[in-house]
Amino acid sequence: MFRGYFSDLFVNFLVAEFGMLFHQQIGIFCMPPSAVLPLHNHPGMTVLSKLLYGSMHLKSYDCVNPTDVEISCCPTQAKLAKTKVNTIYKAPCESSVLSPTTGGNIHSLTAVTSCAVLDVLAPPYSENDGRHCTYYRNHPCSGFPENGNTQSNDDQNYTWLEEIETPDDFFIRGGKYLGPKIEAR
Repeated sequence: MFRGYFSDLFVNFLVAEFGMLFHQQIGIFCMPPSAVLPLHNHPGMTVLSKLLYGSMHLKSYDCVNPTDVEISCCPTQAKLAKTKVNTIYKAPCESSVLSPTTGGNIHSLTAVTSCAVLDVLAPPYSENDGRHCTYYRNHPCSGFPENGNTQSNDDQNYTWLEEIETPDDFFIRGGKYLGPKIEAR
């Protein structure tokens, strides 16, 4: 799933996998201040997230069809995306749901203070099933025509997302749930 290291700040991740019975993965990201989960996706997955304590900055995007908007520049092999969320959350706050194509399925998280985020992924990441985590670098998007002007306020709402390798400076310390066995009724 996630791996790497970021500015001497480890992100701890405790995971409980329920296998084929529930076909979901439940995890908690425990993040020290300034720790970052880089821009990444959840392909074909629905994700329920809940900030348990602390505060974090969330920036998320939904991919859009480039033919739906007129644009003039496009980095090679990049996806056009529209900003869905760009805000700081403080616990307690509402849960969020990411669907496979909407809700900010591509996102990054930055801990403003120490924080913990509960994630429920259904189905979980699976290399064998084509649900692997992809990381991205964002590039500004410009050139939306508006009354003959090549710059518009919409420019700030769109970005190009370029696929990248897992960042070398990002690290997750993982752990397995070792508590009581969870069974279906």
